[in-house]
Amino acid sequence: MAQLLEGARKLGWVLFNAFLRFIFVFINNCVAIPSYCLYCILLQPLRIMDSRYFWHIEGIMFKWMLAMVSLWGWVAGYTVMEWGDDVRPLSEEEAMVIVNHQATGDVCTLMMCLQDKGTVVRKMMWLMDHVFKYTNFGLVSLIHGDFFIRQGKAYRDKQLIYLKDHLDRYYRSRDRKWIVLFPEGGFLRKRRETSQAFAKKNSLPPLTHVTLPRLGATQVILKTLGPQQENGSLGKEASTMHPSQSGSKPKGLQWVVDVTIAYPKARPMDIQTWIFGYRPPTVTHVHYRVYPIKEVPVETKPLTDWLYQRFVEKEDLLAHFYETGAFPPPKGQKEAVSRAMTLDPVRLCLIQSLAFASGYLWYSVLQYFYCCLF
Repeated sequence: MAQLLEGARKLGWVLFNAFLRFIFVFINNCVAIPSYCLYCILLQPLRIMDSRYFWHIEGIMFKWMLAMVSLWGWVAGYTVMEWGDDVRPLSEEEAMVIVNHQATGDVCTLMMCLQDKGTVVRKMMWLMDHVFKYTNFGLVSLIHGDFFIRQGKAYRDKQLIYLKDHLDRYYRSRDRKWIVLFPEGGFLRKRRETSQAFAKKNSLPPLTHVTLPRLGATQVILKTLGPQQENGSLGKEASTMHPSQSGSKPKGLQWVVDVTIAYPKARPMDIQTWIFGYRPPTVTHVHYRVYPIKEVPVETKPLTDWLYQRFVEKEDLLAHFYETGAFPPPKGQKEAVSRAMTLDPVRLCLIQSLAFASGYLWYSVLQYFYCCLF
């Protein structure tokens, strides 16, 4: 009987905590998202006079929005441990980021772990499924200039044309630096069986922890944003030096950042968990590997082989992680070193306070006009 009472007490506390978090997130969305949109509307004259400065301000507000999403997870004890290359020195360089995709929580994880990477978040463009356009955050992404891609063979060719047009119109004009995509084109649990059947049919390595990536969006991005092509590869003017050693910044993409996300016990975290916090405190592990753009081919067959090889490497990384609890060390090293990603709680609280203050300001303004009219 005592055990039943203790179990009921714990369940009650979990439900009460989830309810409080839901109220907090709900109010957060009702306050922060409208404020972001209203400020962007009011700043339209600035966009006409000096669009670069407008997108600078919008980028700061966008980073604050993503910081609030990070806060939801941080309060629940969801943190990130980073492995591999340090990408912070690349924050002012142009890069394409390829990420494995397991659940909706992958996006929240990226929002958190990129918060301390300089200007990356505010100068970033996301490629995401078109369904996200109809979520509460969809309007923010539309204003920011993210691209919503529709999956399926019936839409594939047109979507790639739309993507190229979108990049031509918005990437440079809004001073974007990093572009993030999930080449697998869907969640692991949904695509694994199809991917394994395709691999068997075409004598490709069978993958369990990732799926075979799709080429289309990656190739469009490389051809549209990369430097001048030479002999099927991206131009040699793309620097292979470390950004801190490079005196000049070549035009176009300079790096490919290969990101591998691993969850303890291979249990992906979805956005519902991130919001309600019903999973115990969890450390998500993120591995980075950086490739100079000149090493990346752009022609279909070589790029397909190169991209497949990256996901075979992801498979090996994840298999090692799930077996040992750590990623393998880089070549030439005996031990892999991890880095705890930390968020500044003072900054997070300040951003949250500004959001609520902004919401109260808009409420007061609207109430004043309502009283004047009625």
